[in-house]
Amino acid sequence: MKCIVAGGSGFIGSALVGRLTELGEVVVLTRKGRAESGRPVEWHPPAAGPWAEEVASADVVVNLAGENIGAGRWTAERKRRLISSRLEATGALVEAMRLDPTRPRTFVSASAIGYYGSRGDEALDESAPAGEGFLASLAQQWEEAARAAEDVARVVIVRLGVVLDEEGGALERMLLPFRLGVGGPIGSGRQWMSWVDRADVIRFIEWAALRREARGVYNVTAPEPVRNRDFAKALGRALHRPAVIPAPAFALRMLFGEMADEVLLGGQRVVPSRATAEGFSFTYPKLEQSLQRIFGWLRQTPLNSAT
Repeated sequence: MKCIVAGGSGFIGSALVGRLTELGEVVVLTRKGRAESGRPVEWHPPAAGPWAEEVASADVVVNLAGENIGAGRWTAERKRRLISSRLEATGALVEAMRLDPTRPRTFVSASAIGYYGSRGDEALDESAPAGEGFLASLAQQWEEAARAAEDVARVVIVRLGVVLDEEGGALERMLLPFRLGVGGPIGSGRQWMSWVDRADVIRFIEWAALRREARGVYNVTAPEPVRNRDFAKALGRALHRPAVIPAPAFALRMLFGEMADEVLLGGQRVVPSRATAEGFSFTYPKLEQSLQRIFGWLRQTPLNSAT
């Protein structure tokens, strides 16, 4: 089996490539021209190049390419880059697959639960409509670009929650204030946090690539989302640090503007209905289990995220 991973040098991609090498050849599409594992092939979408032939001959194409949503304030220029980095990469992959339109293949393309917008306490499965805001609009455009491959591939769209692992992503950015003893909830702390362990993300992508019946949109979030205040308490316990100093909403809005409302102060209560109904089993369905894997922490007090 030949697998292509676009964005294979990133937080999720680097771990995925290591897993997929057990299945066969893995080609990593990277702007840097290097990768920790797999065979690196340089690409600069939407520009054409030898990478396109690699994609055309692949059995599985995984699309994780896109600039980091939470890396900075959303200026007009940064919004443009967030959109173009996703749409140009996705469109280029689809066009490359068209070089051999009859080849049986699977296209697994990332999206995000920002698709649903901030929805309060509403439980959101894959049938829920799109929400409002920049992230919702971005996710809709990203998914539409991926669906353009439906005539040349089996398309699986993966709506990712907050992916947890100490090596990167949102959790890495949270650790410093907690380790300094000044961590705590964000704003009111009542907003829902739909998280997922990185190990389960990797397992799901492999499952979707190999399971011929898998098709369409899947929420890839742990079955038990938690409120932000409960997440802060659990992280504090895992690090043996206090978690009582809240980050005020007004200060976050001053620092991050629109991004604060959509990424930090807003939230979604997302459930992975299709994945669980179709037989995928999360290894880390509870937050305590994920933090135990990451930090070697043994649960002492159960979370109560229902209030």
